[in-house]
Amino acid sequence: TDRLDYTNAMGNNFAYVLAVEKLLGIEVPKRAQYIRVMMAELQRIAAHLIWLGTHALDIGAMTLLLYNFREREDILRIFEEVAGGRLTPTYLRIGGLSKDLPEGIEEKIKAFVQAFPDHVKEYEILLTKNVIWMKRTKGVGIISKEDALSFGVTGPTLRGSGVKYDVRKAFPYSSYEEFDFEIPIGTVGDVYDRYIVRLREMEWSNAIVEQALERLPGGPIIANDPWVTLPPKDDVLNDIASLIRQFKIVSEGFYPPQGEVYASVEASKGELGFYIVSDGSNRPYRFGIRTPSFANLSSLSKMIEGSLIADVIAVIGSIDIVLGEVDR
Repeated sequence: TDRLDYTNAMGNNFAYVLAVEKLLGIEVPKRAQYIRVMMAELQRIAAHLIWLGTHALDIGAMTLLLYNFREREDILRIFEEVAGGRLTPTYLRIGGLSKDLPEGIEEKIKAFVQAFPDHVKEYEILLTKNVIWMKRTKGVGIISKEDALSFGVTGPTLRGSGVKYDVRKAFPYSSYEEFDFEIPIGTVGDVYDRYIVRLREMEWSNAIVEQALERLPGGPIIANDPWVTLPPKDDVLNDIASLIRQFKIVSEGFYPPQGEVYASVEASKGELGFYIVSDGSNRPYRFGIRTPSFANLSSLSKMIEGSLIADVIAVIGSIDIVLGEVDR
């Protein structure tokens, strides 16, 4: 799932494991829930940074790209220490995480969280009141909230049109209900509003990461379920537990319950959901993915009605699509 939206690999993993956990009825330990939230919000910031830098570059502002990739690199270094990978880390597991946070990483995350608000101010100095930027984005690519909803648009593109919908608030998962954050929305629904919404979202994501660090609980990072999770590596009875697990699976057999589930997350581009139908075997009977880029891209035709060709570049950039999600 990492490669659907390769700028949001942690979020892709998140939605998938939530769907499988919902099907199997697995309770994820609190520490793992908080770390998932922390990684997902850092990933959201990193994804928005790629969007901001490339979007500005498309319209003619080059400097911002260098700034954005500077901060994104800090996040990727954190991912590399935590998960061993940068672009497609595959860190989450069904039932929890592949491993706990490494020693010293919390201080590095805290340093990033403390420095990031000043970087956002730098971005705003370069763009928010820039006359050329405003002329290229204000009043361009407008889509009303009614049209956005009819196209199935989600994420910052929908919120830019004034619809206050966010999966983290509407259907809280992984303890999001315990975090204090707001949902920024626009009023006009143009390219400029979508830009402002994403800026504010990065600030709130940063605040969520800070809260997760302050309240990070102790305990295990993966569910104690011998059917679907491996025993901890540092468990004294690791070998015995593995043998028992293998014996149970071979002798009794393990099959997931029959039925269908849908689970979604608020990914960087909108609602990302996985739909699984189980017939009781060890493979899904049906497996569907609801990707935000696929639905959001469909609204482009409405946004560019009566526009200049040059404006199309600004409009499609403001949607922030990744073709890996469109193709799935």
